Formats: sequence, structure tokens, C-alpha cells
Amino acid sequence: MQPDPVFFQDLAIVFLAAVAGGVLARLAGQPLILGYVLGGIAIGPFTPGPTISGSHTFDLFAEIGVILLMFSIGLEFSVKDLMRVKWVALAGGPLGILLSVGLAILMGSLIGWSTIQSIVIGAVISMASTMVLARLLVDRGELRSKHGRVMIGITLVEDVAVVAMTVLMPALGEFDSGRLLVIGQALAKALLILVPVGYLGTKVIPPIMTHVARTQNQELFLLVTLAISLGTAAVTQMVGLSLALGAFLAGLIISASNYGHETLARLLSLRDAFVALFFVTIGILIDPRVIVDNLSLLATMIGLIVAGKLLIWTTVVRLFGYPWMTAFLVGIGLTQIGEFSFVLVQVAKTAGHVGSEVYNATLAASLITILMNAALVRYVPGWLVQRRLTHDQSDIVSWPPEGEPLRQHVVLCGFGRVGSSLGKALDAFGLSYVVIDRNPDIIRRLQVQHTACLYGDASHRELLVKAGAADASLIIVALPEIEPAALTVGRIRDLNPKVPIVARAHGLAEAERLGALGATEVIQPEVEASATLIRHTLTWFGVPKNRILDYVVQYRQSMETKGQTG
Repeated sequence: MQPDPVFFQDLAIVFLAAVAGGVLARLAGQPLILGYVLGGIAIGPFTPGPTISGSHTFDLFAEIGVILLMFSIGLEFSVKDLMRVKWVALAGGPLGILLSVGLAILMGSLIGWSTIQSIVIGAVISMASTMVLARLLVDRGELRSKHGRVMIGITLVEDVAVVAMTVLMPALGEFDSGRLLVIGQALAKALLILVPVGYLGTKVIPPIMTHVARTQNQELFLLVTLAISLGTAAVTQMVGLSLALGAFLAGLIISASNYGHETLARLLSLRDAFVALFFVTIGILIDPRVIVDNLSLLATMIGLIVAGKLLIWTTVVRLFGYPWMTAFLVGIGLTQIGEFSFVLVQVAKTAGHVGSEVYNATLAASLITILMNAALVRYVPGWLVQRRLTHDQSDIVSWPPEGEPLRQHVVLCGFGRVGSSLGKALDAFGLSYVVIDRNPDIIRRLQVQHTACLYGDASHRELLVKAGAADASLIIVALPEIEPAALTVGRIRDLNPKVPIVARAHGLAEAERLGALGATEVIQPEVEASATLIRHTLTWFGVPKNRILDYVVQYRQSMETKGQTG
């Protein structure tokens, strides 16, 4: 079969657009998502310049990007993480959707929309993009934060709700028991298939991963990983659920095994390439003229998505007992719409409920709210937290102190479970340190305790300078996610080429990456846990201490050698 030269030309244009947009976004200090989408607009059929011949093929690549991203999100999550937010997701998710539809109906009655059009728009604006949200959370290292878990839980419930919405949408205005029966049958079929698949996955997949890992063949390990993620996504699609949900479940299953972190490390580069294609494809669909032709409709939809959903989700999350700060961060994160909104508006358009103006306005609103959402998530929480942290100065020591240079101290990047334990040890021995962390509750607590601390992303050069990284005696990077950790290590090394940097990593590939960026020593919790178990076991059987220590040293060296040759 002769290869299609047009396809490869289009593929080259798409990747060049992604690279150009990504570089410009990085230089401007903006999220890469912004650059990818703008790159897609530049090569779309509605703007001058290079244009691809057709976007359908790239829609398929974009779907692969969705699968790989959601699979990696599942790898970084755990069942325990989801169980912590089960009530706000399972009950709060549907409540937020109904409130979004109700708000659209109220707005529609004021400005003259028909009831059916109002319901369609309400359903469309209720669907936040798990894909976009997950990417923003990963980039900011907030995936496993309290508000990150709540947001992902809610959007996963919204993904499931799409099943019912797509069935109901064509029948708006003529509901009957038969239509509700179809919904019930679809959800029951999905449940009957997903439960045994999930059970088999937990019993079959971990042993398979163990056998593959024993081969020590990286190519085979990656192929098996892709087969599991794509296969599970295909199963969920067959039963009427989303590809994203299936991929997430596959990642969740593997995360319970011993190979989650290694799988994630192998998958990152491939995932990022396809995710870039996804966002470029969104840009290609956008016709800038729609923004001009439907300004009033577009402005109303954007207002409902940003202001309306911010109010709705902040209130819903607060009703389930979460702090106001967490509720507001969740509300900020859900102020966008994405791929499932496209699905719903397409179904409504096919059924004749809305015209092309609503369809095109939805595409434009998706682009604009994704870009606005990226800016809101990036700047508003930090501004709000700074106001909160400085609101009450009666019990807080001002920091950093004016005119007192920081020298020979420790900079501690991340104050979660690992970082807080290090902080206690430093306190116990009277060693001075400065904490940089993104969790506002942690920063508030540290300020009340008169502990030197800064709120924000540890990879930001300004924060590192303010924390005295250039004159520190030691810097510890205790961030759980590899991307923020790698960026932080690189920035630290730029500021201070000689300072010792101690970092944590979840796998050999991550350890190698941090070492290459300049980390002096990389601690792997899994290796250290194994070393401790070995030491205790041999001590139990009376093996001499010097022999135990020699063996543990050899074990650590063998793991390092395996990482270099594996």
C-alpha cells in the first residue's frame, strides 16, 4: 500500500504548530495548553497560512491522547483517593449538573431562549473537561491535593452522566417511560460489564505486569501497558461509556500494583505527544468569525460557564463540608467546558433542538473558557491565598525578614507527609529552614507556628530567590510529582550550581531524570523500604550487623546499576 503523502504533510504541520505554540507559551510563561490551542487555530481552515487537508484523522490521534492522559491520571490516583471524595462526587456531581441546567433555564427565560434550547445549553455548560482539568493539575503538581481529588471525582461522574444525557437529548419535550427504560438499561449494562472487568483486572493484570517486569524488556513493558490502557478504554466505549473513564480505570488498577510509578515514567513522553495533538485539534475546529457573529450568545454562555459554574460548584462543595478555600479552588477549576460538551451539542443539533449558531458558539466558548480557566487556575488562587495569609497579622511573623540575609539554611520544597517529617527533624536539631509549598492550609499553619515559609510553586525562580536558594547549604525537593520536581531541580541548579540537592523519586526512570538535571542524591522510597525490610529481616535471624550493612550497600548499588542498564 502506498503511503499517503498528504497525511504525513498534515502530520508534520500539526506537530510544528504544537512545537511553535508550546515554545511561545513557555517563553510567555503561560500553560502549554494555550500554545497548543493557538497553534491549532493558526493551521485551521478558518485562518490564513498553512492548513491541513482534513482533521478527522487527527481526531483519532486526539482520542489516543485522551486515553493516555486519563490512564496516567489513574496511575497517579488510588482507590483510597477516590473513596475520600465519593460523596461529593456521587451526590454533588449530579446536583451541580442539575443546578447548571436550572441556571440556564432561568437565564433563557430572561433573554428569550426557548425552554429546549435553555436545557441544551444548560447540559452543555455543565460538562467540564476531565482532560483539560487533569492536564492543568498535573502541570501544577496539584493532582493529589484535596481540591484536585474533588475535581477529578466530580468530572468522572460527569463523564458517566453523559451516557444518560445523550439518550435523553433527542427526546426533549417528549419524555416517556420507554426513554427512561433505555437509560436504565444502558447504565445497567455498563455496570454488569464493568464490575466483572474491574474484578478480573485486579486479579489478572498485576500478575501479568509481574511477569512482564521480570523480562526486564522496556519495549515489551510499554507495549503491554498500551494494550491494557487501550483495551480497557475500548471495553467501556462498547458499553456506552467514555474512553476516558475506561482508561482511568485501567490506570487505577495498575496503580494498586508495584509497577504504577515505573509505568507512568515509561509513558510520559508518549502521552505528552498525543495530548499536544488533542489540544491542537481543538484549535483547528475553532472559527474565529463565530466570536464576531454571535457575540451576545457567546458572551452569555461564557458568563454561565465562568461566573455561574464558579458560584454553583463553590456552593455545592461547601455544602459537603469542605473548607471555603477548597470549595473555591474546585469552583475555579470547573469553569470550562470541553470534549463532552461537543458531543452533547452535536446530538442536540442532529435532533433539531438547536441551530448551527449554538453549535459554533459552543466550540468558541470551549476555547475561550479553557484559556480563561488556565489563567484563573494559575493566578486567582495565589492572589486569594496571599490575601488570606496576610489578613490576620496578629499571630503571624512577617517573612522574609527585612534586611536579614538568609545563609547556610535548608530550603524545603514541599511540606506533605515526607516534607513535614523532615521539618520536624530539622526543628529537633535546631537547624533553620524555609518551606515552599502550594497548599494554603499548610502555609497558614506554618505561619501561625512562626515557621519561615512561602506560598507558591517551588519551580518559580522568584520564590527560590526569595527563599535564599542561592546561599542555602542544602535544598530538599520533596514534591510527589515528577514534572514539578524536575522543573524545580533544574531551576535550583541554574541559581546555585554547587548547592547539594536531595530529591525523591518513585522509580528508576524518575531517579535518572532528576540526577541528569543536577540532583546530588535521589532517594527512592521503594528501594529504601526494601533495604529497611532486608535489614530488619536479617537482624531477626541474628546475622552480624557489619554483614547486614555490607549487603544493604550492595543492594542499593545493584538497584542503581539496574537503573543505568535497564
